[in-house]
Amino acid sequence: MNTAPLQGIKVVDFTNVQSGPSCTQLLAWLGADVIKIERPGTGDATRNELQFLPDEPSYYFLQLNSDKKSLALDAATPDGRDILTRLIKEADIFIENLHPGAMDKLGFSWEVVHKINPRCIYGTIKGFPLSSRFVDLKAYEPVAQVTAGAASTTGWWTGDNDVPTQSGAALGDSNTGMHMTIGLLAALMQREKTGEGSYVYQSMHNACLNLCRIKTRDQLTLDRIGYLTQFPQYPDGKFGDFVPRSGNQEGSGVLGWTYKCKGWETDPNAYAYIILQRGAKDFEKACQAFGFEDWLTNPDFNTADARDRHKQQIWDRIGQWAITRDKFEVVKALAPYGVPCAPVLSTKEIMDDQSLYDGNTLVKIDQGGKIGEFVTVGVPFTISDYQPTYGPCPTLGGNTDEVLTSLGYTADEQARFKANGTTAPLPATAAK
Repeated sequence: MNTAPLQGIKVVDFTNVQSGPSCTQLLAWLGADVIKIERPGTGDATRNELQFLPDEPSYYFLQLNSDKKSLALDAATPDGRDILTRLIKEADIFIENLHPGAMDKLGFSWEVVHKINPRCIYGTIKGFPLSSRFVDLKAYEPVAQVTAGAASTTGWWTGDNDVPTQSGAALGDSNTGMHMTIGLLAALMQREKTGEGSYVYQSMHNACLNLCRIKTRDQLTLDRIGYLTQFPQYPDGKFGDFVPRSGNQEGSGVLGWTYKCKGWETDPNAYAYIILQRGAKDFEKACQAFGFEDWLTNPDFNTADARDRHKQQIWDRIGQWAITRDKFEVVKALAPYGVPCAPVLSTKEIMDDQSLYDGNTLVKIDQGGKIGEFVTVGVPFTISDYQPTYGPCPTLGGNTDEVLTSLGYTADEQARFKANGTTAPLPATAAK
């Protein structure tokens, strides 16, 4: 029995780079038949971006496009428009992430696609919501982060490094793809009731802002009382009228910090993150773990509010304790007492952790040829009766003949498409 959740769902993927492909790859891993539209001769921009071997696709492309079919197609030609129209007639989902107005100019706006196939769900990814004053900006990952509050609230609050800092996590790209996936799946459920496809619009800005929700919470509190007790600036520092950067402080009311551990001189990731919870019982257990029982009777530390007022002393003392242990010894000492903590892991440590190759967390895909095997992040959730399979990425246009044949085009027609630049690049002389 095939338990793939999206078995039988056909997706026309008109996306490129990261935000769109991260969405359509997840759809493919859930069983959808995803046909990726790529420009003849060049394909997705990431094929040739940050390459590690000449004439081979980059890891950037490989990690975002496995288990899809590649159709080389110039949809701007008359034949290309006809081919795309036929695809849409059979599609359950059409998704694009071109710059604003590009699909309208090409002739495949939401209104046009809905008329071609009323059951087709139309997904579009753009930089900003339609109401935004920045709606026409060309959006990249950092553009979403700096306009959604992520950068202004990330980083250090003093010194030369007091600058807005973007996250290493792809808050504007893969996060947007994940949000779009949610919207498309909701639209598929809605179609079961209405019989019609709907228009799903997802902005990179809104996806990023959704993950900055607690910063808007902090802004509400700041507007109300003028300070934020969980921030390092409290109680001695001054607060402006906006949420400041807070270094490595945990975002809620508990006291969390990144502590330097043994080996930091040669390992830039020799750190552990340790959290002091607010509950009296939790704090008592933590004091036992550290050997800081004197804190239990000291009015500067024995209540959560007092600890908010004496953060620096707490950080200093725990720092002195942590520096005598490596990051794994820190966790081994604290975890039995229920203290939330973890080692700071580098990408190398994560990808070398064989326990994570569990069929979902990290997966190995055999691309074959010169590339061989590569590692990527799998489906981030598990389903009790479904295990995704992870296959290779398509070559540029590798499924063109297959797709066109399935649409009813004859061999002669397919030869004409290649000759006129619809499914293959024109010779240099003809292209001039």
